[in-house]
Amino acid sequence: MRRHLWTGAGLAFVGIGAVGAFLPLLPTVPFLLLALFCFARGNPAWEQRLLDHPKWGLPLRQWRERRAIPRRAKKAALLAMGISVAVTALTAGWPWVLVPAGVMALSGTWIWTRAE
Repeated sequence: MRRHLWTGAGLAFVGIGAVGAFLPLLPTVPFLLLALFCFARGNPAWEQRLLDHPKWGLPLRQWRERRAIPRRAKKAALLAMGISVAVTALTAGWPWVLVPAGVMALSGTWIWTRAE
């Protein structure tokens, strides 16, 4: 029963990651990393398929082996967060802009300090 739950969660995360591949502000790789985690416990064959994927396999393997994020991905993440801060500033204003700004400061710093 547990294997089925892990596999189902992995499939859900792959689905969210697939949507993120087409929506600019929804990340793909973090959801695929969650799917990888779930598939490792529920369906190792699907875990290997994700690791062997021609487009997404390399960043997944880099994260798993070295906790590395490519510079291009770092820049894209920070740009998306910056856009989020700007949109919040323009639409919600003060003090609501502090929420995405704080998230960007914390998570952006963490992302930028990862290996490449």
